Amino acid sequence: MAKIRMTTPLVEMDGDEMTRIIWKMIKDILITPYVDLKTEYYDLGLENRNATDDQVTVASAEATKKYGVAVKCATITPNAARMTEYNLKEMWKSPNGTIRAILDGTVFRSPITVKGITPYIPTWKKPITIARHAYGDVYKNTEMIVEAGSKAELLVTKADGTTETALIHDFKGNGIIQGMHNLDASISSFARACFNYALDLKQDIWFATKDTISKKYDHTFKDIFQEIFDSEYKEKFEQAGIEYFYTLIDDAVARVVRSEGGYIWACKNYDGDVMSDMIATAFGSLAMMTSVLVSPDGIYEYEAAHGTVQRHYYKHLKGEETSTNSVATLFAWTGALRKRGELDGIAELCDFADKLEKAAVKTIEDGIMTGDLYLLSTLENKQKVNTEQFLLAVNENLRASLV
Repeated sequence: MAKIRMTTPLVEMDGDEMTRIIWKMIKDILITPYVDLKTEYYDLGLENRNATDDQVTVASAEATKKYGVAVKCATITPNAARMTEYNLKEMWKSPNGTIRAILDGTVFRSPITVKGITPYIPTWKKPITIARHAYGDVYKNTEMIVEAGSKAELLVTKADGTTETALIHDFKGNGIIQGMHNLDASISSFARACFNYALDLKQDIWFATKDTISKKYDHTFKDIFQEIFDSEYKEKFEQAGIEYFYTLIDDAVARVVRSEGGYIWACKNYDGDVMSDMIATAFGSLAMMTSVLVSPDGIYEYEAAHGTVQRHYYKHLKGEETSTNSVATLFAWTGALRKRGELDGIAELCDFADKLEKAAVKTIEDGIMTGDLYLLSTLENKQKVNTEQFLLAVNENLRASLV
């Protein structure tokens, strides 16, 4: 068959460790034999981020704004140990955080469900999508260690030079302090992205904070969501037959556990970080999760929601066999290819992405899977395969569907 031709490039953001190895395997085995792949490539591996003073991350985000669709490999966010291991100039920030801030996007994460892997919550029958605000809060915090006898105050200097202060705490003993912020404009973008995504999926959307305790910070989120919904989306939701409602975060957790799924749960930045991992684990595995960053002006960046699988990478470097789950990375590619096809009007590209996803799911449901899923699957006839063998098995199913 002739390769599917693309008209506009994807922005391709390469990453680190085992996921970087998988990235190349997916391209070589499952994409480039079938698609005349056009990408604008950026190496976001930690060595190159260090060499470019992290400007490569900024450049990749700006390119995403230009082309509209990106696909990103998992990357290392360095800690103290990584500083030594990679001889870093400084402890570079999370690439995901940098990209999210530039794109002003919201992260939507949803589990990939397959037969044989039963959610730990028995009532869950449909996927639950987490919508995570991707700006501010603890991810842009300022923090200090405070000595006994210190007094901490919140100080705001207004545009006219006047100030407003509030006592945070008189420290009788040693302690810690943290300052957080957010922006009305970012919260508004978050709300619109959530409501648009709900309309696209035709699913109800829940939003939850702790406004009873945080009467200004969290309450502002609640108020902005409600104002935008009432003024811009209420009639659209009624016509679509879906609903929006707000509740406290602790009440939301109780509702989620008792629900059957099939809705979008919108969370602030940290809440979304934690709850998306909880949802992924309860459905089966972090490696079985789609993740897409959507900006309010319709820019999409697809990624795997998990880490770089460091332990498997060290085994790989020793020449040892690995059995690493590549499904989340594969679905990042299919999501980006499908969206590129939708935006450019290339039906064949969309159809290819659909068939590749179905081939991956069929491979697992036929009993061929990597080690993490082998331990979870209830299928009677199952076979544990290594990293490359799984992708080759997916390719056999893909070829059959394309013929």
